[in-house]
Amino acid sequence: MSTSRRPLRDVLRVKPGTRIRLASLDPADSHGYTKDAAAAELQNGLDRLTSLQDRLWAESKHPVLVILQGIDASGKDGSVNHVMGAFNPMGCSVTSFKVPTPIEAAHDYLWRVHQRTPAKGEIAIFNRSHYEEVLVVRVHDLVPKKVWQRRFEHINAFERLLVDEGTTIIKFFLLIDRDEQKARLQSRIDNPEKNWKFKLGDLAERKLWDDYMLAYEDVLNRCSTDQAPWYVIPANRNWFRNLAIAQILADTLDRLKPAYPPPAEDLSKVVIE
Repeated sequence: MSTSRRPLRDVLRVKPGTRIRLASLDPADSHGYTKDAAAAELQNGLDRLTSLQDRLWAESKHPVLVILQGIDASGKDGSVNHVMGAFNPMGCSVTSFKVPTPIEAAHDYLWRVHQRTPAKGEIAIFNRSHYEEVLVVRVHDLVPKKVWQRRFEHINAFERLLVDEGTTIIKFFLLIDRDEQKARLQSRIDNPEKNWKFKLGDLAERKLWDDYMLAYEDVLNRCSTDQAPWYVIPANRNWFRNLAIAQILADTLDRLKPAYPPPAEDLSKVVIE
């Protein structure tokens, strides 16, 4: 990375106390990076992630929670495949939160989420998350406004609890525009290998685009904190999305200074015969 270029961790972070408007952001912005040059930088980021996670797992000290949110076809699955693939599955879990099961729905809305948070040394990835409880339920009017409004405070308190207990939280919102979503949904129809990813309900959700953007703005403006920041990732270009997530993740994990623990016993005179 050029020494004159600000780290994406600083550029893309939603600063607490500020208000952003998604309509003013460019989903195709690559912040000075080019596709050709980004390949080597991405690989460097992935190599860093592999090394950092190995030390995190060995040290067994820091839990890490990564949250991915975005409109349909924004690239959440692709981010897991192309970036989180740098992690050893032994120390990493991925949870995709779908419609609550009857047992889950019988509990408070954070019950199922807390069960999937990471233990020390683990990295947990949420593909969608507890934020659906102030997004989908709001847009589809599934609960009264007074109910989802108070959930912002609940979520901030829940994340503060996790952070106070040692968890590092990194939250990514993948921003694409309507034209890019249209192209990606169409590709799911045109490519037989992607047909399984397309649902007719996606078209109904697409009509609610403006409602979702307003809901996401509230999430970003009300729930980006010093302890658990949101990053808005311009995601029209997959290569930049991957580069940005890898760089931000690596820079964040690096600050934890994970290290291999010393051996439990003196190995200096051990000889394997």
